[in-house]
Amino acid sequence: MIQKPCIGVLTSGGDCPGLNAVIRGVVKSAEQLGYECVGFLRGYEGLVDPVSYIPLNRKNTSGILNRGGTILGSTNKGRFAATVGVQDRVNIPVELLEGVATTVRQLNVAGLICIGGDGSLAVAQQFHEVGIPVIGVPKTIDNDLSATAFTFGFDSAVACATDALDRLKTTAESHERVMVLEVMGRHAGWIALYSGIAGGADVILIPEIPWTFDRVCEKILDRDHEGKRYTLIVVAEGAELPDGALVVQEGAKEGRGQVRLGGISAYVAKEIERRLRRETRTAVLGHLQRGGPPTTFDRVLATQFGAHAVRMVCEGRFGEMVCYNPPQIASVPIMQAVNRLSQVEPESSAVQAARALGICFGDSPTQCSPFRKAVSEPAAADENSSADSAFAECESLVEEALAT
Repeated sequence: MIQKPCIGVLTSGGDCPGLNAVIRGVVKSAEQLGYECVGFLRGYEGLVDPVSYIPLNRKNTSGILNRGGTILGSTNKGRFAATVGVQDRVNIPVELLEGVATTVRQLNVAGLICIGGDGSLAVAQQFHEVGIPVIGVPKTIDNDLSATAFTFGFDSAVACATDALDRLKTTAESHERVMVLEVMGRHAGWIALYSGIAGGADVILIPEIPWTFDRVCEKILDRDHEGKRYTLIVVAEGAELPDGALVVQEGAKEGRGQVRLGGISAYVAKEIERRLRRETRTAVLGHLQRGGPPTTFDRVLATQFGAHAVRMVCEGRFGEMVCYNPPQIASVPIMQAVNRLSQVEPESSAVQAARALGICFGDSPTQCSPFRKAVSEPAAADENSSADSAFAECESLVEEALAT
């Protein structure tokens, strides 16, 4: 048994850039306050039979700020998988929860910092419900956790997808091809939307906006008429086909039942070729989006998350998750964060800006700008505008003065 109170930390679920930055932030902040740190290996699996952990200190966490992956290892399978589908919860067996509580007690863990996405934090919520002192840190490249503006890992994934679009554009233009890039995101279109805007995509297909092949092909033909004989299409892996079908990898499941998405780019490319007789190619980024060093933004955000998680342990704010509420780092109950997915709002400013640039989402005429109404009906033409009211009032005062 460790005599001195310590802080435990683990990384669970899919890996992403920035995990090591959080670990480093936890260790350096904890040492300033006199805490020792232990890191549990392979996510939640390291908490019970056989318990596996390593001491964490400045020496073995030095130089990991810019390293991708996680020095502690991670898994999204095993005994602690807590979700099925999008939001359905699976209860963790009582004996496992009791085993975790025993480990925490024997190692004198004052607080357990759990770094993970919606499924991993659903596990942390169940720990909290049985009295285990947990703090959540939101991690996912999908950016689909509610109650936080951004999760670390997202910006790095967007940077990877944007770089891919930059590269695809030159080859598409050279060969006059249609290029379809498939990105991750599961049931949220954040990566597709942000990388599509940043990478100059012509079509963006996301789960939140229903689309049709007619509109996509219309956009391609419009570009042909403009003399642009190539088109860049970004499609999120979780975007449904026009008939409502979700493309999944046959026989592939993650954890306790989550289907493994992937393959929609091939469907899109095949249908475009059939309809337009245009040479179409696909590129699937896959786990390239999860690897490599974190961007500057993700390094800063992850470091802040780690430091503030330690503060929350000191303040006894267990059962809460660190969150980013620009420009501040705050916290919310874990239950509030995992209660629903954060998805793209179809009328959000980012979507409207993309439409104004002529980007097609496959759901409306390609030349329809959301700003058209504002331009055609300027405020100056409004009879009830403040300028008109002021003029009418002034005219009335002049008439009264003349009458006297």
